[in-house]
Amino acid sequence: MSAVLATVNRVLIGTAGLLLFLLGGSVLAVGLGLRPPSWWIHHGRHDVLLDHAERTRWRDAGWWWPTVLAVLAVLVLLALWWLTALLRRHRLAEVPVDTGDGEGALLRGRALEGVLAREAGEADGVAAAHVRLTGRRTAPEARVALRLEPHVDPGTVLHDLTERALRHARDSAGLAALPAEVRLRSAKYRAERVS
Repeated sequence: MSAVLATVNRVLIGTAGLLLFLLGGSVLAVGLGLRPPSWWIHHGRHDVLLDHAERTRWRDAGWWWPTVLAVLAVLVLLALWWLTALLRRHRLAEVPVDTGDGEGALLRGRALEGVLAREAGEADGVAAAHVRLTGRRTAPEARVALRLEPHVDPGTVLHDLTERALRHARDSAGLAALPAEVRLRSAKYRAERVS
């Protein structure tokens, strides 16, 4: 989902930037005295964006103002959705740790991810491990991606992961639970010719 959001974000920012650049550049060019083409919305330096006739053309139509307000409301809601999607963190920055003294401490999410990935990667038959913490600070969740050697049993690797790496991470951070989503892939090997 984050890749789709990043792509939508780039397309929207690029399109908005291009439109604003073209519109602003054309208004600046007309304002500096360049003669615009006949089809352009501004005809000279002292021309306004909407003249009196354009502003009052649809005043008597009963559908005009509700339509304008509905379109503006949809645009505001889309802008707010986009802003909250950008501001929301997709990766957990820190996890509170109960130190027993009543104050507690904060454990960096990337440090916990690194330790968890290193311990998961040390298991027999694991070629590579990648861990990402998501969720809330008080209820983190782990997303684990393991690339397995062809000879390994996936059930054994999952058992080792839950009983060793995830349990150690949960106990060291003082968490009641650390749910995990695990994705397993097989390591690809190129066949070598033996003569």
